[in-house]
Amino acid sequence: MTKRILLVEDDATTLKYVADGFTAQKYQVDSATDGQEGLTLAKHNQYDLLILDRMLPKLDGLTLLSALRTSGNKTPVLILSALSHVDERVKGLRAGGDDYMTKPFAFAELLVRAEKLVQRNIIEPAATDIEVGGLKMELLTRKVTLDDNELMLQPKEFQLLKYLMEHPNQVISRTLLFEAVWDYHFDPRTNVIDVHIAKLRRKFEELGHGELIETVRGAGYRLCKGH
Repeated sequence: MTKRILLVEDDATTLKYVADGFTAQKYQVDSATDGQEGLTLAKHNQYDLLILDRMLPKLDGLTLLSALRTSGNKTPVLILSALSHVDERVKGLRAGGDDYMTKPFAFAELLVRAEKLVQRNIIEPAATDIEVGGLKMELLTRKVTLDDNELMLQPKEFQLLKYLMEHPNQVISRTLLFEAVWDYHFDPRTNVIDVHIAKLRRKFEELGHGELIETVRGAGYRLCKGH
């Protein structure tokens, strides 16, 4: 079933860039260029996700969001804003936002975050294992094998690999990995992601598959399906 997104953004260049990106991924995209129009569309249509700018004409993004939540609308909302200070991010999340990204941004990361929010609202039988090429993860037993050879992973290594396996062949930023696995905001001074990626690589290298995790310079990491 085609997923439907409402994009509320007053900057024409950003609106076209995001709308074209999601359309290419087979999403149906509706758009509004001011807060009043966005609120009307959100209230009268069923969406899988709302991507919302904060600084909007006629009605600002947080007022729009508060009005939606007050009315009982539970559509996932991803705030996309140039207001990047931690206090502003907290305001957005407290107003009812489910995620917060700052501009400038990479569409690849926006897509992954959007997919997470959309999938959160879909009730499906819980997966018991994940398989990417010869790499297999059994979620119930926490057993990980590569070409039938068991890998002994520490808890954070397991969570990090799980997230990469859930998004194969997608470039995942260090910020997103940090927030997904450590569950708090990214400190750019820390090298904890690089340390854990290096540990995973060494374990893959011992089995002849050191190329399985690719570093994309300046962007993040990607788990390659083929090996």
